[in-house]
Amino acid sequence: MKPIKAREHADEVITREVLTEAINQGRKRSQCSLHATTLEYLSTLKALAIGFSDKTAVLLPVDNYAELRDLPPEDLELIELGFAGSALCLEHKDLHVSIAGLISASDSLMALAASIIAARNGRRSSVAKANASKANGLKGGRPRKVIVPS
Repeated sequence: MKPIKAREHADEVITREVLTEAINQGRKRSQCSLHATTLEYLSTLKALAIGFSDKTAVLLPVDNYAELRDLPPEDLELIELGFAGSALCLEHKDLHVSIAGLISASDSLMALAASIIAARNGRRSSVAKANASKANGLKGGRPRKVIVPS
């Protein structure tokens, strides 16, 4: 492994352009990562509703997670978002649980995510696929199926 020497930026002048670029980079990072904006404990369902900035939400049943299962309802009401919306925190119990970890522990949510990703990737067209399609079109397209009567 090659060591990388840290650069010092103590003498860098903060200009309007540098500040604008830093703000833009921060916005890009926050858009592509998992950060919750709302959290509510729903006692009737015994579940945590975690909401995100695009108004979507996920409902996580407390009984499905060992970290949360034994907490009394009073403690579940006190859980807050922490670490910039990436974790659930209950400070007086020193409990910090990653939201991504909770979601990835759910087999049904992971199966749904895998299905969505597969469908999205299947719609993508690469240059090689486009060229092959054009070449097949020049040959007259896909050959017709020949059905032999039995």
